[in-house]
Amino acid sequence: MKAVVDKDVCTGCGLCVDTCPDVFEMQDTTAAAKVSEVPASAADCAKQAASDCPVEAIKIE
Repeated sequence: MKAVVDKDVCTGCGLCVDTCPDVFEMQDTTAAAKVSEVPASAADCAKQAASDCPVEAIKIE
């Protein structure tokens, strides 16, 4: 599974980083996935971060 952040939509609120720091990090003013593949141990928090994103900038594929 992969996490993809749409940098054109992301507002840089940091909620995903707070929710799932093993998968997301801030890069400049937007969030980014810091792993190419979401580890199984972080799958639930990655999905939660995508669900909680206020601008729906995160897709889990």
